[in-house]
Amino acid sequence: MARMLATFVALALLVYAGLCAALFAWQRSLIYYPQPRSLGAHESAETFEVDGVALQLTVRPHAGPGAVLYFGGNGEDVSASLPGLVAAYPARELVLLHYRGYGGSGGRPTEAALAGDARALFDRVHERHPDVVVIGRSLGSGVAVRLASERPVARLVLVTPYDSLQELAQAQFRLFPVRWLLLDKFESWRYASKVAAPTLILAAEHDEVIPRASTERLATRFAPGVATAVVIGGAMHNTISEDPAYVRALAGVVAPSTPNPTPIR
Repeated sequence: MARMLATFVALALLVYAGLCAALFAWQRSLIYYPQPRSLGAHESAETFEVDGVALQLTVRPHAGPGAVLYFGGNGEDVSASLPGLVAAYPARELVLLHYRGYGGSGGRPTEAALAGDARALFDRVHERHPDVVVIGRSLGSGVAVRLASERPVARLVLVTPYDSLQELAQAQFRLFPVRWLLLDKFESWRYASKVAAPTLILAAEHDEVIPRASTERLATRFAPGVATAVVIGGAMHNTISEDPAYVRALAGVVAPSTPNPTPIR
């Protein structure tokens, strides 16, 4: 009986170790879902090179001091977000990054690569437009908040953001030591306290992907008076941008000084 029990335990440990190895090996395929690019009539494509990797941008050119940088979700063709951005920012140049592996961009996405690409892109845009609004949605909120902690961003907007991707992954894979396995942790909480730019956090009332508790935890990481949290009533994670209140919030109808999470409709 003891021998059978030892054999069973050894087999279970072997299976568990195999599952851990598989999770480690395939983790980035569970994080990143590259999408092709679709261009409409009012935008153009540009190529931007970082460390020898050609990245694709969707751009709505506009003269003047203002620009918007947009970093999308893990399964988003950012080109599809352009109409809402045009409505919110008609007088700004719009620059939307297709992550590595997305929309014709070369390379493979990793947290470190995305952070480096965001810095290089900001520096390029900031040379022409000194007033740069940075928007990050879902996965891109982690890219955006890190960038805002390192560069002179004029305004930061985080759409359905999280406190950390590691936290979300651990909740999804409760039986596994995620903190030891995960390579791309996207720990936004590490950078939020260093952000000085006025920050708007947009949460979806019925977000089925990012728990409200995670978004609210992130809101507490900013210095007092920096962040405003707003809930888009009735919205879900993937439908928040379809609500007119979303565009109004992007446009700055909700004042950045509002101290607490507030429904806007």
